[in-house]
Amino acid sequence: MLDKNSVNEKLREVVYPGFEKDIVSFGFVKVIDVKDDNVYVELDIVSSSQEVADQLKADVTAKLGEVGAKRVDVAVKQPKAPAQKSNSQSGKNIAPQIKNFVMVSSGKGGVGKTTTTVNLAIALASQGKKVGILDSDIYGPNVPRMMGTVGKNPEVVGNKVKPMLVDGVEMMSMGSLMEEGQSLIWRGAMIMKAIEQLLRDILWSDLDVLFIDMPPGTGDAQLTLAQSVPVTAGVCVTTPQIVALDDTERSLDMFKKLHIPIAGIVENMSGFICPETGKEYDIFGKGTTEPLARKFDTQILGEIPIEPAIREGGDAGKPVTFNQPQSQSAKKYQEAASKLWDYIVEVNEEGGVDNEAIQPTIGVNGGASACSTTSGG
Repeated sequence: MLDKNSVNEKLREVVYPGFEKDIVSFGFVKVIDVKDDNVYVELDIVSSSQEVADQLKADVTAKLGEVGAKRVDVAVKQPKAPAQKSNSQSGKNIAPQIKNFVMVSSGKGGVGKTTTTVNLAIALASQGKKVGILDSDIYGPNVPRMMGTVGKNPEVVGNKVKPMLVDGVEMMSMGSLMEEGQSLIWRGAMIMKAIEQLLRDILWSDLDVLFIDMPPGTGDAQLTLAQSVPVTAGVCVTTPQIVALDDTERSLDMFKKLHIPIAGIVENMSGFICPETGKEYDIFGKGTTEPLARKFDTQILGEIPIEPAIREGGDAGKPVTFNQPQSQSAKKYQEAASKLWDYIVEVNEEGGVDNEAIQPTIGVNGGASACSTTSGG
């Protein structure tokens, strides 16, 4: 015989589309009613997409059918679809002095996401833009190492922190605010709060672009960021292997679910350039991201080769784009940054972006459903 507890536990197997977290942990389950093995479930979600609602209805019905539910009725509450873009912005922006936010994401770790973020930011700064980097990869903050600021402490001004200026780029990272080598064992709610504070309590200048280096995957950090500021563009970093592209597709789908315009894909480790001969070898493959880019109606921002100078520069805190601007890799980063800026301009000319459609809805008990990490039911 089914009861509310057993239904609630089964619903933990229903993953929110585009993310890695279930609908119970997100707090989207608002009502569970069980009578004679007939189940009524009410969800309150953050996406206005009918596709997301339909997917959740199907998934919930299938999962509860596995435990003997005779009939399953699923009601989905969701925000209205966003209106056509206009120059009048709406939604939430806790860092309004920043003109454009670029979310750099990846489906999995180890694909060179932070390396890409740092070099794109430096390239864009060298093209005359005022640029910042926010390292929001809470568990693996590598930007201080790559920017050469390990062991340096940021200046505190009143109750706020001044970002460090490195190679023409403003930079702040959780790694700069904690003891070197210290581990963080945080739940989702603490990660969300940390990201909001890194946006609100850092004295960012009036930047043209703030690059935000996200934790790998899709989860609390991505949702929190998208609800805190209007993200102008998303950049996805991948490697050419098929196993990496599987995860990349999920990241691109996440951008769509969060109404973030997709600027393009960076195919990292795309060929190996032998430092002795200059010859290129496609040891991991090359060009495999093109079909995925077509599927999501986006572009390849750049195919960045494996070049020892990239690794050496990252380890030494001397990014290749700044310290070896004539290298092949630096030139490719420059081209990718130019494409990215052109896309940002295009988005703004078409009316810009806002995040109104994914703001958390307030439930009957006054709880914000989008950011809740407690069980519903």
